[in-house]
Amino acid sequence: MAEIGLIDVSMRDGNQSLWGATGLGTHHMLQIAGALDRVGFRAIDFTSSSHMAVAVRYFRDNPWERIRRARAAMPRTPLQFITTGLRFIAWQQADPDFMRLVYRRLQACGIRRFIMLDPMHDIDAVLEASRIIKQEGDAEVMVALTFTLSDLHDDAFYAGFARRLANSADIDLFYLKDPSGLMSPDRARTLTRAVKAEIGKKQLEMHIHCTIGYGALSSLEGAEQGASAVHVGIGPAGEGTSLPEAVRMVANLRAKGHTVAVDDAMLSHVNDYWWRLARAEGLPPGEPQSFDASFLQHQIAGGVMTTMERQLTELKLAHRLPEVIAETEQVRRDLGQPIMVTPFPQMVCTQALFNVVGGRRYGQVSDQVMRYVMGKFGRPTRPVDPKVEAAILDRPRARELEREDDFPTLTDLRRRFGATMPEEEFLLRAVMPGDQVDAMLGAGRGRTGYSPEMAPLLVLLKKLAERPAARDLVVERPGFRLALHVGSGLD
Repeated sequence: MAEIGLIDVSMRDGNQSLWGATGLGTHHMLQIAGALDRVGFRAIDFTSSSHMAVAVRYFRDNPWERIRRARAAMPRTPLQFITTGLRFIAWQQADPDFMRLVYRRLQACGIRRFIMLDPMHDIDAVLEASRIIKQEGDAEVMVALTFTLSDLHDDAFYAGFARRLANSADIDLFYLKDPSGLMSPDRARTLTRAVKAEIGKKQLEMHIHCTIGYGALSSLEGAEQGASAVHVGIGPAGEGTSLPEAVRMVANLRAKGHTVAVDDAMLSHVNDYWWRLARAEGLPPGEPQSFDASFLQHQIAGGVMTTMERQLTELKLAHRLPEVIAETEQVRRDLGQPIMVTPFPQMVCTQALFNVVGGRRYGQVSDQVMRYVMGKFGRPTRPVDPKVEAAILDRPRARELEREDDFPTLTDLRRRFGATMPEEEFLLRAVMPGDQVDAMLGAGRGRTGYSPEMAPLLVLLKKLAERPAARDLVVERPGFRLALHVGSGLD
């Protein structure tokens, strides 16, 4: 049996899958970061560009400062950032020079691991973005093989995609990513073997959601077939539409004879913290899911399904949900079987809703679906149905979108916002509404994250940290705990 590593997804994917990415603010994360760093995870799935936007919009937290402070609190464990390549917050493909600056700042702030996810499995796009990341720092790059069910996406498809990337020096490892939780244990067995046969000595990890009850079983099967790590959520941030729960996954892996080198006591401590926080903040925990075969057809992730149910209820059309789900299957076929990972499930489900409520298929079409058909989100894995393509593009709005400007160049954006604006503020203003960035900066957390009255405390802590024997410093009293560890640093 092998040693299996764990990647914790609680702060990013668990938070997104179960709590709409708005459950956790910076203060929630930093309170437990020191303990989390001691568990022994191989990486922490920490943030994405959409999570950075949520930090600004909902919490008025500076997302760059959040990364810096988390990195200082977790010096042992790499922080992970998931990206779709040449995009940042906005879904329009960005200027490569702009993305170069994004990746440089992310690594300077403390990101040490990137997930490269191209929903259309575009080889050239993955290679270009991976090359930029490596040129701007020394972070690890892991490529996602994003799972879906269709006659096109068989084991040979994923193995071929991995084979064409495996020799790139800019790509360090791979993972099987199943955002809808559709991968059965049998499929995990054959697919893991097929991919492992093509990637040589590079490692393969398992990331399988629990939406229909497959997540834990298929992750275990992947480990049995040679996967090096499993992605998990801790306590209330696991199960449901999230990833397998960490404590149970450790027990199951060990029962299979594998070694899992984590600190059980520290994992239990973190588990207790997340449970206390979930109860205090009213965050619904993930719960084990019963098998639901209907998901194998419509492939709608749990979070998207919840949003669609809410929208129909607001329109007083909740009784038409089965029609919309059935139409979702048709729309996905029409659009060339896009993988149901953001932003494509939102596009497909919205179009299905339009088709059902409007009474005429493709009578109303969103701008995003028009852009998808035009190829503005990349090359679809399979061509759009020609009749559907003609129906969508033969309208005045489509012709307007054909003429819309591309993402501005870095030079043009610098000219607009000023050459002296700090890079981190500039990157946010280039892709977000200015009033939201203003509100974040005005909240007092925008530029430093520290208030002036904290200065004496920081001086004291720096002096204590200079003592060679002081490897771990803890200040604790009722309702307050501050922990500093060697290597974390203070700025």
